[in-house]
Amino acid sequence: QVQLVESGGGLVQAGGSLRLSCAASGRTFNTYPMGWFRQAPGKESELVAAINWSGGSTYYEDSVQGRFTISRDNAKNTGNLQMNSLKPEDTAVYYCAVARLYAGAVQVTTTAYDVWGQGTQVTVSS
Repeated sequence: QVQLVESGGGLVQAGGSLRLSCAASGRTFNTYPMGWFRQAPGKESELVAAINWSGGSTYYEDSVQGRFTISRDNAKNTGNLQMNSLKPEDTAVYYCAVARLYAGAVQVTTTAYDVWGQGTQVTVSS
């Protein structure tokens, strides 16, 4: 059983940076693709970044490409999302998730992810 806990959210001014972390329990975390999603008020959840089991392959949603970096440290059972040049439109609750049924490759569809954290709020002021 895998459980995920996010941390690192907060309030930041536009142009600033935040680093989100996702701490995973369970010894099989290192076999699962991982993703970071966000949901803004009144909007649907969207995948912003995803990474394969080893960290060697990544995906970014167009609006965060070049500003966000996803990474993972399987030895520490953690995943991270470094967010730079933040914009007010990045304001949302951010969730990490893993896709236990799709061992290995990057997953870019929401339905592939079956274990989610509780979320962490990111607020970017203008």
